[in-house]
Amino acid sequence: MAKSEGGILETVKTLFWALVIAGVFRTLLFQPFWIPSESMKDTLLIGDFIFVNKMAYGYSKYSCPFAACPIPGRILASEPERGDVVVFRHPVNGSDMIKRLIGLPGDKIQVKDGLLYINGAVAPQEPAGTFEEIKEPQGPMGNMPRCANDPVGQGGVCTRPRFRETLPGGHVHDVLNIEDNGFADNTDVFTVPEGNYFFMGDNRDNSQDSRFSQAVGGVGFVPAEYLIGRADRVIFSSAGRSMLFFWTWRMDRFFEAIE
Repeated sequence: MAKSEGGILETVKTLFWALVIAGVFRTLLFQPFWIPSESMKDTLLIGDFIFVNKMAYGYSKYSCPFAACPIPGRILASEPERGDVVVFRHPVNGSDMIKRLIGLPGDKIQVKDGLLYINGAVAPQEPAGTFEEIKEPQGPMGNMPRCANDPVGQGGVCTRPRFRETLPGGHVHDVLNIEDNGFADNTDVFTVPEGNYFFMGDNRDNSQDSRFSQAVGGVGFVPAEYLIGRADRVIFSSAGRSMLFFWTWRMDRFFEAIE
């Protein structure tokens, strides 16, 4: 009997320490994140499950592993790089956001005729085919995608022109276009303040990002201390309302690197 009780105790201890180690690993190094919206298509799809590298930029009061973290501002381990896909805290409503880092402190950012300009130079785009998906409810919230070829009935093929955009420094990624001369296809010049960053979604006509002021629900400029970490890889992906619906798993996206 004593031997049996000892075995159970050892099992409990093992499970306890395994949970502690997993919790520390998650808290200190990585944070899981589900993609709930289509603002980063086609880089990230609704239902992608990613790990966010919290150590990529060092700790801030929002990525610190301790509840009472006495960190004023942000302690940078390394400077975020233009083109990084970053998870950050919305400066106003506190929600977690994920966008691409476009503007660094001191940069001048503008969008003209749907093209991105950084410090007066255009970020060139090359046609890269068409992004296609079925128009149907996506993810747990059942969001319907916006399509360039709308109106499209449910079950039809939803399409968007895709382009390969090159940022200063050479980072290349895909962007999508839904409509020409959209609301945010022509903007004023934004000068990024010191200690702040400018973010945009890759699905350019369907992203509430730094092009929109915080007063109207946009992101605006994001202070460094609101950065949580860099998204490096898709771990798992499901197109359905639940990850248990195995027939909706996107096997080709498992462990896919995020460009």
